[in-house]
This record gives sequence, structure tokens and C-alpha cells, in this order.
Amino acid sequence: MKKIASLLLIAVMCISLAACGGTKEEKPDTVGGKTAALFVDELKANGEISNQELADAILEKSQFEFAAASMEVEPGLLTGFGNTEITGFQDGVMFGPVIGTIPFIGYVFTVEDGTNVDDFVALLKDNADLRWNICTEAEEMTAEKSGSRVLFVMGPLSFDEGETE
Repeated sequence: MKKIASLLLIAVMCISLAACGGTKEEKPDTVGGKTAALFVDELKANGEISNQELADAILEKSQFEFAAASMEVEPGLLTGFGNTEITGFQDGVMFGPVIGTIPFIGYVFTVEDGTNVDDFVALLKDNADLRWNICTEAEEMTAEKSGSRVLFVMGPLSFDEGETE
């Protein structure tokens, strides 16, 4: 009887482990999470898309209800990272609102050959300043990577006025 109970318990444990594994990682339902999901979807649809085209596609298909723009950036001092020079990428694009009082900024980078993607993401996270904007403060930072591409976003949890989380 003990053997049957033990086997039954083992079978139940194996089934519960199998049920928990292999699920698709869901992105949070925040500005950063939605932007990261768009980044992943766009790269799956077209892995050869340039960073400029990728940033523009994210802006076009996103939840942003403001005038936005994107522009190429070079290694060095970037908005949102204080006095830390961000290096280790060969191609970068910044995107965000035209109005400076909206606490949002996003970047799409292609990491240089020889630069570890995880180390590059750590550099961004360690030096990001959610209060880079004098008037407002971002509530979250989100990083997503796909191969040598990295998305990094600082922004509010939501653009809905009056909504708090």
C-alpha cells in the first residue's frame, strides 16, 4: 500500500512540474511590458529590421498617445544615464515623446561584437536614472534582449490619467 501511495505521489508531482514548465513568459501589463512585447513581436516578424525601423514600428503600434520621434545615438552620454558613458553598442536609436514632461524614454541597441549582452543590460540598469527628467519621474525600467539586440525603456506604469498601481 505504501508503494502504491508513493508511486501515486511521484506521478502527481511529475504532472504538476510538467504543468508549470514550458509556458510562454508573459510580459507585465505596463508601458514597459507592452513595449517589450512589441519589440519581441517585431523582431520575430522581421529579424533583419534596422534599429531605426524597429523603434519607429514600436512607436507606430504602441499605446503611446502623444507625438513621438526617434533618432540615432552614438556611444557616450545618453539621456537617462547621468554622467555615465554608455558604450559597447554599434548601433543605437532613442525614441520617446516630443514633449519633455512625459516621463518616457526608450532605446534600441545592437551590441558590439565582443560585448556580452547581459553585461551591457547590467550597465544600463545600474546607471539608469528614473528621475532624469526634472519635471517628472519614471516608475519602471524594462530591459528585453533578443540575440545582440537590446530594448531598454524607462517610463510610467501606465499612460492612463488617474490610474495608480
